[in-house]
Amino acid sequence: MGQMQKKLLKERRELILMILVLGLAAYYILFFTPKDSLELYQAISFADDFEEAQKVMLEGYEGNFKEEDFEFINRLDTSADRISQFTLFEYDEKTYLVMTTPGTERLKVLAVEELPEEIREYFLEIAP
Repeated sequence: MGQMQKKLLKERRELILMILVLGLAAYYILFFTPKDSLELYQAISFADDFEEAQKVMLEGYEGNFKEEDFEFINRLDTSADRISQFTLFEYDEKTYLVMTTPGTERLKVLAVEELPEEIREYFLEIAP
């Protein structure tokens, strides 16, 4: 086997390995991370313990989800009455709340409301 063939074979192996790693990462993101409010609720409520539920938290924001919250959500004698999904559009002087459909393949808008100033301030305070 010539030097050129060995180099070509090595490059192919590296390419296949890189594609495999990227494919596994995409698979994990696609199937094991919540994509909407319904999947987020399921990930938290079906978690075996608080540490597992915390895996859905963005790094650095773990303190925003307390163990007491997990215990309440995960209780056997309660279940969510409704799961809603909201997005906030913030502008210089206004914030709009957009309610969308949870658990659907494509988001559909259900309602759009401008937030009153006191509620807008509340959301601005909890946002990083």
